[in-house]
Amino acid sequence: MCGIIGYIGKEKAVPIMMDGLAKLSYRGYDSSGIAILDDKQLKILKKKGKVGRLKKEVNKSKLESCIGIAHTRWATHGEPSDNNAHPHMDCNRKIAIVHNGIIENYMHLKKHLQDKGHKFVSQTDTEVLAHLIEDHYRGDIEQAVREAGGRLIGAFAVVVICKEDKERLIVARKDCPLIIGLGRQGNFIASDIPVLLSHTKKFIILENSEMASVWANEVKVCDFDGEVIKKEPQEINWEWGEVEKEGYEHFMLKEIHEQPRTIRDTLRDRLQKDGRVILKDIKLSDKYIEKLKRIYIVACGTAYHAAMIGEHIFEDLLRIPVEVDMASEFRYRDPILDEHTLVIAISQSGETADTLASVKEARAKGAVVIAITNVVNSSIVRESNYTLYTRAGAEIAVASTKAFTAQLIVLFLIALRFSQHAGRIAGGVMTEIAKYLNDLPAQVQTVLDEVDDIKEICQCLAEKIKDDEFNWFKYNSCFFIGRGLDAPIAKEGALKLKEISYIHADAYPAGELKHGNIALITKNTPVVALVTQDKVR
Repeated sequence: MCGIIGYIGKEKAVPIMMDGLAKLSYRGYDSSGIAILDDKQLKILKKKGKVGRLKKEVNKSKLESCIGIAHTRWATHGEPSDNNAHPHMDCNRKIAIVHNGIIENYMHLKKHLQDKGHKFVSQTDTEVLAHLIEDHYRGDIEQAVREAGGRLIGAFAVVVICKEDKERLIVARKDCPLIIGLGRQGNFIASDIPVLLSHTKKFIILENSEMASVWANEVKVCDFDGEVIKKEPQEINWEWGEVEKEGYEHFMLKEIHEQPRTIRDTLRDRLQKDGRVILKDIKLSDKYIEKLKRIYIVACGTAYHAAMIGEHIFEDLLRIPVEVDMASEFRYRDPILDEHTLVIAISQSGETADTLASVKEARAKGAVVIAITNVVNSSIVRESNYTLYTRAGAEIAVASTKAFTAQLIVLFLIALRFSQHAGRIAGGVMTEIAKYLNDLPAQVQTVLDEVDDIKEICQCLAEKIKDDEFNWFKYNSCFFIGRGLDAPIAKEGALKLKEISYIHADAYPAGELKHGNIALITKNTPVVALVTQDKVR
């Protein structure tokens, strides 16, 4: 996952950007780079590997400037290398850019630019954009970015610095998040809010197809047609401590241990002791709930696994059909939706492109959309009818943990609220469910207190075999199985093992293991069996 940081102001830009690159490291990356603009020229340094390698080069070069951009790259087009790292420049070394996203028509644009004499030095789609901006540049860098952006197919968040326009940075976004931080001594640009929390809590969050000119003491936002848009800064109340490791070895471990608090925060003020659920942010009438015929839950990745559990919860409590769809498929299959269909869209960041496209599709067809997200005022909030926040706080680890738990709690609350209004659950049962939910933080803490036992199992799975050249994992593949509610949890477990260890893992409903998949199980294939429900034990 690529990361962006930029600064323009009265302070020295290089320390700010290097600090930002270090904070962006949690996203995962294979290279990093920095561009600064001094009185004479654009200077760029970029290195494959850890940010520490770049930092050594930066310290040697003694770069001095109050304006710059920087980037951490995770390779998509072109292998990890110094050349392919960002920032990228035009032929005349007057323009430098950093870019998140994928330009789908870059090959067509590259051929067009090569025919006009442009010379390329990398394999990336991003360099094409640098040359395309150069091709449109006629003395106004903002207009050049606007015209170049109009020719792109795909997703992008881009920051542009121009040697001939030393007083501002140009930023633009389409389907990739980009925010502007407002400081006292200057302004900041980043792909992630947490990166800037040590500098400011005031942000302008760019929406889709918006761009901005960013000066040291001013920001002008406009659309891709040049129409100025007035945007009020938003204050983000996350504390800096939320994005520090606080003694934990890494962010994922810290966030796993934050789950008890996350559950309490997500339930707070929403679940009464008698079982009544109060969701002030969802203003759906009893009449609407009574006429509800179908629920779709759409999401990607970890959120999709939460959605699969939501299907069980809603059908058990409401007794109406629920369909779970990967957002990446939902948007392409012309789903049958109307005013009696509820769509619940789940996205931790609120910026997942496929999920946002699904929300727009649902709204266009007349469905009501409830968003479940963790990030205040994210894109999905603006696109949906209603929003329920998970209150998980900043989630820094790429592999989602506490956000997943919070999503499950919110899904349960929505199902209980609807069941309550539909009169499908007796008061005594509601009280009992409320007690179980309120007991959850303590139960989760009990599991976390057994971390030494968990470590012992993990060490067994991570055992390596040495030979003359390589370390091989003794177990190169792992299966997770479960039935009922355990089946989607098995899928989430397999996803986490893949993400974190790079060990192949797959998950199946337990009954399906015998239908062909069992052929892959040998003496060196561990199987993790989830058995949490008495009815399938």
